[in-house]
Amino acid sequence: MGELYLEITILIGLATVLALIFRLLKQPPILSYILAGIIVGPVGLFHISNGEVLHSFAEIGITLLLFMLGLEMKFKDLRSVGKVALYTGIGQIVFTSVIGFGICLLLGFSALASLYIAVALTFSSTIIVVKLLSDKKDLKSLYGKISVGFLLVQDFVAIIALIILSGFNTGDTQISPITFLLLTLKAAVIFGWVILLSKTVLPRLMNFVAKNTEILFLFSLAWAFSMAAFVSSPLIGFSIEIGGFLAGLALANTAQNIQIVSRVRSLRDFFITIFFVTLGMKMIFADFSTIFLPSVLLSLFVLIGNPIIVMIILGLMGYRSRTSFMAGLTVAQISEFSLIVIFMGNKIGHVDDSVVSLLTIVGAVTFIISTYMIMNSNYLYKKLSPILKFFERKEIHEILLPTSELKKHVVLIGANRMGESILEALLAKDEKVVVIDFDPDVIDRLKKKNIQCYFGDVADPEIQEHVNITDARLIMSTVPDVDDNLLMLQSLKRKKKDILIVVFALETDDAKALYKAGADYVVLPHLAGGRHIAKILVDEKHLELIEEYRMRDKNYLE
Repeated sequence: MGELYLEITILIGLATVLALIFRLLKQPPILSYILAGIIVGPVGLFHISNGEVLHSFAEIGITLLLFMLGLEMKFKDLRSVGKVALYTGIGQIVFTSVIGFGICLLLGFSALASLYIAVALTFSSTIIVVKLLSDKKDLKSLYGKISVGFLLVQDFVAIIALIILSGFNTGDTQISPITFLLLTLKAAVIFGWVILLSKTVLPRLMNFVAKNTEILFLFSLAWAFSMAAFVSSPLIGFSIEIGGFLAGLALANTAQNIQIVSRVRSLRDFFITIFFVTLGMKMIFADFSTIFLPSVLLSLFVLIGNPIIVMIILGLMGYRSRTSFMAGLTVAQISEFSLIVIFMGNKIGHVDDSVVSLLTIVGAVTFIISTYMIMNSNYLYKKLSPILKFFERKEIHEILLPTSELKKHVVLIGANRMGESILEALLAKDEKVVVIDFDPDVIDRLKKKNIQCYFGDVADPEIQEHVNITDARLIMSTVPDVDDNLLMLQSLKRKKKDILIVVFALETDDAKALYKAGADYVVLPHLAGGRHIAKILVDEKHLELIEEYRMRDKNYLE
């Protein structure tokens, strides 16, 4: 046992040090875990003698990962993604898998290995993409909503793929139609039973259990492992990982699901770290020359081919080249699910260790490059925009309200939350206002009020031209995206227009950069809010003012 503890200490310590380095490089921690496994395994810096125990830990990690996915996944979410995300998600999965399968066959892989690789290439990392979009403040943008929507579709398809895989027995390389039908029927019965439990017994039981947070945590783990053991029994015949997902799905509709997620996350992170480390340890470099060319070609297919597929689909649906390009970049990497699919295929004997190595390399390469692609998407679009017009139809779906000829007007960028109050004040003074916003819900609300608005991003030169931004009297941006605001300031500075420009920033360093770029005033919400409250409190009629603002706020909330 002492040797096992030492090995776990070495693995976790090495993964932690590498994770800190990768954070400085703005890369996902998954890469550091895989690299730690490579250093320990193929490089042989440390000798690991408890590989079977670590492999069991890896399976626990996948089980907990899918348990938490089930907790956060609701079938109504699939209905809410919208037709665009649904069609894009399904279209991307179909075309990527078909083209990927053909490429793998041409590279000399067997039909079964080609199928595994092709399926793995279709999934993109929801965790990485959502984190990057959140950092960019683009989750609420049109391309952000479409991207998260079709990533959710991918997650559902990935779960279906894992359920089918878990029905195979070790060593089986084919499945008869009758066996597949029985597998589907068995899966439907299990799902029906889980949904019934989630609506009847479990909510009441969880309300009783949740009175003590420690017992809630223990019950959640007991439920996850019990379901995993039951589903993986000879009677049912699925994998323990699918049991974890079903356990989470059963608790998804309970009031305590968020609390369970927050408590289980740390435990999951520990075991999933071990999973990615063991993937790195499985990599084979002895025959690296045989997988080098396939890894390069498949990485290029994911980095370039996947975005092109998404751009073509969105272009045909009438979206502008910028939206299509930004959404396309989000599929320029494979997913954790891709690695799990290959891991399970390896476990049941469908693919060998060289395929695991191949997909791990493709994952590492695409994780690294796609991160920089997404973070620098505005710069890439600016450079590639002449070429990207090829993917845009003449009839654009995104233009919702064309603006009239505008002179000496106010351009308001972002009309949600704080922007809504500013818009109200401007309209009350009969100002001529045109709004730019990348939230389709906000645009729909403005359309109903007959307010001139444009759907898009101010960093896009075409949108600037459409709202006649160079002839505006005042430009006010409530969007705290420093990159977009800097691009706008640089564009106006080149045209040497004397316009009053007010922008928002959340960080002091961003404010300094915006002032340096030519902003007339940078609003820092914490300073502005503090000054506003201070002004109310020192006013002689502060009680009356507070009551007035309270009534206004209550009306807004209602």
